[in-house]
Amino acid sequence: MVYLFLADGFEIVEAMAPIDMLRRAKIDVLTVGVYSKSVTSSCGINVEADVTADEFKFENVDAIILPGGAQGVINLEKSPLVQSVIDDAVCTGALIAAICAAPSILGKKGLLRGKKAICYPGFECALDGAEISSDFIVKDGDFITAKGAGVAVDFGIEIIKELIGDEAAQTVKSQIQCR
Repeated sequence: MVYLFLADGFEIVEAMAPIDMLRRAKIDVLTVGVYSKSVTSSCGINVEADVTADEFKFENVDAIILPGGAQGVINLEKSPLVQSVIDDAVCTGALIAAICAAPSILGKKGLLRGKKAICYPGFECALDGAEISSDFIVKDGDFITAKGAGVAVDFGIEIIKELIGDEAAQTVKSQIQCR
């Protein structure tokens, strides 16, 4: 199971595009409303999460996804649930994917030290000890980081590739007419 965490201020494209790609690949994805079931994106679109923080249990977690959005990232970072889930994902070897400003959460925890990573320009100082890449999407170990909304579809494709293989990722790319 893949869990994508939502907090008010999240970037809609960075959350919805990966969900769409993963579901096209028949990967189970649930959204977790960190503070409530109804979550408002940075552009004012309300989304109803599949489960709330109270309903979430760290079981059978293959991957977690942290979308960006400046206020959304602040809200994710201050959540004890999100902090705990990240720690549990590291311990179990689950894939951790973060896009835009969200890699800063991982960087501040020291999880990107010695790893290649990328984030939205201006947040690099929070990627403590990481080797900042010039790529738009970077996979290093159990971490995938991505630069921003413009690569949200490709970010989802990369997650598919890591979870179930390149053939499935290529199939989804073909279905959506992606280069």
